[in-house]
Amino acid sequence: MSILYGNYRQKGNTNDIFYFSALAHHRQLIDPDTVPRHKKYLKCLRALGIVYQLSRFKPRETLCRNCHTKYIKHEEKETDVAIAAKLLEVLHLNKCDTIVLLTGDTDLAPAIKTAKTLFPKITIVCLFPYKRHNDELAKLSHTHIKIKAETYTKHQLADPFELPDGTKISKPPSW
Repeated sequence: MSILYGNYRQKGNTNDIFYFSALAHHRQLIDPDTVPRHKKYLKCLRALGIVYQLSRFKPRETLCRNCHTKYIKHEEKETDVAIAAKLLEVLHLNKCDTIVLLTGDTDLAPAIKTAKTLFPKITIVCLFPYKRHNDELAKLSHTHIKIKAETYTKHQLADPFELPDGTKISKPPSW
């Protein structure tokens, strides 16, 4: 999960937060509620005006280093590219003067470098999730902030969260 936030120049635009993730269909046998729970969360985000873009998980055969047994591992694909593309799109369209990236993923370093080269007046801020830090992104961004554990508790959605149509979504115990 990564989030791109732009401080938009166009007043009244509610689509200024972009959420990037993928539905973990491969976990259905382990936790059948994984995808439905994530879809409920996406409904809440959409109700808040947050635009989300879903990528996919791709199975990859992996070899255990210890026992040399082959197993399937799932990797999230296309999310970083989607974030990079949206970052450059927003900047190219001159929609903002500040970008905030909530991520600790080094794969976004080339996009940040490119954004800084092509749009030198833009401010880029990296927010690092709790217990995550990335020295490369910290150096590339104009500033960075580490999110504390209590920040998550303080800024959770209402429980239950009410959608515009009156539907209430209760927070599952695992959120």
